[in-house]
Amino acid sequence: MTIIRAIDTPTLLLDHQKLLKNITDIANFAKEQGVSYRPHIKTHKSVKIAQLQVEAGAVGVTTAKISEAEVMAAGGIKDILIAYPISSPDKINRIIKLLQKGVQLKVSVDNTESIGYLQKGLEHTPYTLEVWIKVNSGLNRCGVEPGQEAVQIAKAIMSHSKLKLCGIFTHAGHSYAAKSYDEIEAIGNQEGFSVVDSANECEKAGIQIPIRSVGSTPTYKISGKVPGVTEIRPGNAVFFDAIQAGLGVTSIENCALTLLATVVGIYKNHIIIDTGSKSLCLDKGAHGNQTVSGFGHIIGHTEVLLDRLSEEHGVGILLHETNLALNDKVQIIPNHACTVVNQFNEYVVHENGIVLDVWKVDARGMVM
Repeated sequence: MTIIRAIDTPTLLLDHQKLLKNITDIANFAKEQGVSYRPHIKTHKSVKIAQLQVEAGAVGVTTAKISEAEVMAAGGIKDILIAYPISSPDKINRIIKLLQKGVQLKVSVDNTESIGYLQKGLEHTPYTLEVWIKVNSGLNRCGVEPGQEAVQIAKAIMSHSKLKLCGIFTHAGHSYAAKSYDEIEAIGNQEGFSVVDSANECEKAGIQIPIRSVGSTPTYKISGKVPGVTEIRPGNAVFFDAIQAGLGVTSIENCALTLLATVVGIYKNHIIIDTGSKSLCLDKGAHGNQTVSGFGHIIGHTEVLLDRLSEEHGVGILLHETNLALNDKVQIIPNHACTVVNQFNEYVVHENGIVLDVWKVDARGMVM
């Protein structure tokens, strides 16, 4: 039996009970609302965790990149949405290889030029590719504007023999910049209606849209209740992190992912821990809103503010006296779980401080 305090550091820890609770909570919400659950795996990048989500009722997964989709497919996950624009010939060839392996693939589209590239790449194959239109619900990143712009691109898709339109989706990432939960609620409602209204306009034009999908951990329990929405795609909610707690979406107690670190220096007004920007990363609030103080929440030590990171050093300012000593271990809830996971090869899975297993971060570094 190994206790987590005996592990060398820095190490990525995953609380098994909290993980399963978070997965169950999302799955139960989906069942209660009568919507499908298609989690985004860019947070955990783990085949094992994706399989747990499917066992809990997920219809498939969402990925950001083709390389993540390739890893999930190799791990037996066969229903995959790539929620990212694709138009280069090299990437289209990789999509064809996934289709050849029997993957039920869906790809994001939001302009007629990329539609043309997809059609051209598939023309001399026996495959038809399912595409979903991405609409912009306020993040102002990718996506057509809701309503008539969605109708226009839907009509363009219908004229391409190798493409099949089945869904409209969006991502309300700007919810991370909300300054209150009331603002998150407003963004979530806008998110849901941007998809539903676009789908309804398409259907008025005679184009059926069976899938209306929303994402974003801060908003999915809001947008997922909008009448007409059929699917949710939260990613970060599998773990949560300090930013989500700062937004009021969850509590610190629900955060399943922590970084185990060691105190390597004690000084008059600060301490040093053995984890810096190469492990904790430098996020202090996504999309413009700083919902956190410092670079991570040190559990049980509110007297320490993790104020500064260099590559291998974390500098904790002492707000008042601490009982921490040299070689003491601390657990840190990261500000942003997704970027931290991508720095590690494996999770050490534990329960009540006892190590249960080690799980691979299968899609680590898969950014192509």
